[in-house]
Amino acid sequence: MQFIDLSSTISNQTIEPVSPKIKYVNHKKGGTLLGLASLLSKKSFLYTLRNFIFYCFGINRVRAGDFPDGMGLAWEDIKLGTHTGTHLDAPWHFGPSCNGKSAKTIDEVPLEWCYGDGVVLDLRHKRPGSLITKEDIQLALQNINYDIKKGDIVLIMTGARRYAQDEKYLLAHPGMSKEAVLWLVEKGIKIIGTDGWGFDRSFRRMVREYSKTKENKNLWPAHLAGREKEYCHIETMANLDKIPKAYGFKIICFPIKLKAASAAWIRPVAVIE
Repeated sequence: MQFIDLSSTISNQTIEPVSPKIKYVNHKKGGTLLGLASLLSKKSFLYTLRNFIFYCFGINRVRAGDFPDGMGLAWEDIKLGTHTGTHLDAPWHFGPSCNGKSAKTIDEVPLEWCYGDGVVLDLRHKRPGSLITKEDIQLALQNINYDIKKGDIVLIMTGARRYAQDEKYLLAHPGMSKEAVLWLVEKGIKIIGTDGWGFDRSFRRMVREYSKTKENKNLWPAHLAGREKEYCHIETMANLDKIPKAYGFKIICFPIKLKAASAAWIRPVAVIE
């Protein structure tokens, strides 16, 4: 059995409009901070003050040097958005309702949606900023001689991931059209993934078109298809080209359980038997 990691790494160098911030606490500093944390009480300031006085006099004091090997525990403090890195967008991200019903937040997405047969569609011939049409999806399926079935997890390989360490990544992907999304969802697809930074075309291109035409149908059409038909999508995937076959494998993509959120981080995996 082979496992292929389909997620992108999140670091302080991750290419995002708002970069994540990760503060690393090493083992030595961690030991000191753990000792100080033991002094705190949310309920009583006087209790905290008493503990601090004891600490200053060496009573109930724990520092890094008191741990085995003179080291405590390491950890990280992280600030990032739910749409940073490889993440699953919930129906709530697209709008407050879908087809007359309240849209699901990420903690309400059924786990059954997040495990299924994977299908990789090669759309690497599509230019950055172009639209992936329903006909493009149908042709890609014909090329691999595969018929979509209910519950499949469809992965759109655009090739944009090769720019992951460059600002070009934000603009390098084609975008799904509304018609292509709805066609897949009507076939019983609940999750569609892409290795592009976004699921629609780049924000810059959509705004430019809207400025010319004033037609709001040009603004996030693939996302807003989720107001008509319920589905989720994954953005910023990696290693789709490492999957050795177009179908006949499993995808696992469970999201972190964030209360009432529009998205959450995932580490999707392709499982090859």
